[in-house]
Amino acid sequence: MSKFDEAMEASKAQMQSCNIDCDEVLLKNVTKALGPSIYNKDANLVAAGDKKEVDNIKKKFIAGKLGVEGDQADEAIKHAVEKIGSDNRQKLRPVFYYLIVKFLNKESIYG
Repeated sequence: MSKFDEAMEASKAQMQSCNIDCDEVLLKNVTKALGPSIYNKDANLVAAGDKKEVDNIKKKFIAGKLGVEGDQADEAIKHAVEKIGSDNRQKLRPVFYYLIVKFLNKESIYG
């Protein structure tokens, strides 16, 4: 199994354990767009309690890639944290970003 396939399987497993419906095509496209970060254990995890990381996600991903700012960006991050579980310290980046894309109805960017 390739490292990409392993990342996909881990993401699908986390989604299943959190009762998150999985659009596999969207998850695959979001995961591919993350590039080599998914192969680095630290970079593949989102530290949702780290203000610097959250600000980076808002600036570079939500505003930069999805074109959304302000309260909507904050709500999307809050939604992703809640769906994965605020107590879950292993928030996989592909799942986190997938949830943001779905929440903001930006699937067409990955279509």
